[in-house]
Amino acid sequence: MPIAAIVALAAPAAAQAPTGDLALVQNHLRAVNTMTAGFTQTDRAGKMLTGTLSLKKPGRIRFQYEKGVPILIVGDGKALTFIDYSVRQVQRWPIGNSPLGVLINPDKDISRFAKVVPTGDPRVVSVEGYDPKHPEYGRITMVFARDGAAPGGLMLQGWVTLDSQGNRTTIRLAGQRFNTPIGDGTFRWNDPRRTSRTG
Repeated sequence: MPIAAIVALAAPAAAQAPTGDLALVQNHLRAVNTMTAGFTQTDRAGKMLTGTLSLKKPGRIRFQYEKGVPILIVGDGKALTFIDYSVRQVQRWPIGNSPLGVLINPDKDISRFAKVVPTGDPRVVSVEGYDPKHPEYGRITMVFARDGAAPGGLMLQGWVTLDSQGNRTTIRLAGQRFNTPIGDGTFRWNDPRRTSRTG
């Protein structure tokens, strides 16, 4: 289950202006208003799921899994909601305390909690977000490829989250499209806990 993909991550209070590759990442994130992409999710056991990612700032994101997978993850601007239709379960987390908040909040200053991680490849930029005051919130590592045609000169390739239990979830993106119109209806979902009555 992709709970680790939405594990919480808060930002410590110290702030400084990002420089170098961290500034490039910040510029990319601020230049992206919408994004769609295909994704492949791999959990620590090697189980793979695929689907479509839709992102719209501020605060909206949707992981639509492949047909037959009864799971949906939606951010509505205030909270991230994890819906499991097979057991009619809904869980919510504050979006501001999520690593995905980095992607969908254009005002978030990543220099407050992120650092560049060496990759050994000059074409790749990797940034890790982690709050040492709250290790229970886990970590996120975002991976970018340098691409002059992409917003801010970087192309988001995906990310890895690691929760406090050591559960690793990897998201790889493909077919990224930036700043194309996405309707707000994309981020609505059906609540499986509701009865069949209308209204």
